[in-house]
Amino acid sequence: MPLEILKYPHPVLAKKAEPVAEITDAIRELAAGMAEAMYANQGIGLAAPQVGASIRLIVIDLSGPDKREALMTLVNPVITAASGEQEDEEGCLSVRSYRTKVRRAANVTVTALDLAGQPLTIEADELLAVCLQHEVDHLDGVLFIDRISRLKRAMYDKRVKRWAQTPPAEKTNS
Repeated sequence: MPLEILKYPHPVLAKKAEPVAEITDAIRELAAGMAEAMYANQGIGLAAPQVGASIRLIVIDLSGPDKREALMTLVNPVITAASGEQEDEEGCLSVRSYRTKVRRAANVTVTALDLAGQPLTIEADELLAVCLQHEVDHLDGVLFIDRISRLKRAMYDKRVKRWAQTPPAEKTNS
């Protein structure tokens, strides 16, 4: 059974994650569980805080949940350079039923470790740049809805509050 993905406004999602001190079998198992949860929920990226583990670990696979050909697992990722600007529509597995345009850097360089503890550097643009920034934001306790206008955020927060007050039998994913 895949790991449960926490939903906004869960407090873990707003907390800065701790660095991974050592890559252990437990970290590798968590990464595998995160990938399974990401695929099961039709995602292309997932950060450890989204499954309740407040550590700096992300998984990304732009080939999507169907192909599963390009899984990247990044331990302690850091954006070391960013340039340009792009605006793309984003959604999030922890922010249900909401998508909107978000401005981000067009190009990023990210350094991290892989699951074998080897350093790697990723130079990214387009969707990969967006995805890396989105997932690293999660590690800093930032959601994409923290990057939208106050009006759009207030409207979304009102919906979340309404959902919280709706009895479970009446809840829909709208």
